[in-house]
Amino acid sequence: MLVLSRKPAEAIRIGDDILIKVIAIRGGQVKLGIEAPQGIRVMRTEPRNGEKPAPATGADGPPSGAEQKNEDR
Repeated sequence: MLVLSRKPAEAIRIGDDILIKVIAIRGGQVKLGIEAPQGIRVMRTEPRNGEKPAPATGADGPPSGAEQKNEDR
């Protein structure tokens, strides 16, 4: 999994057609805007009852080579 850090108003592009933009960060909530072609299904997933979200891996340490390359672009 590639883990990227973004600030509000920054974005991540996937291919030529999908743009994910950080709209706002408030407390523990992140609002994302997603632009994708109509033919692409965009769905959110929620933890099942009693399940906690999986912790992000590698977020506490320095970026790996792949992460660093993508952030430098």
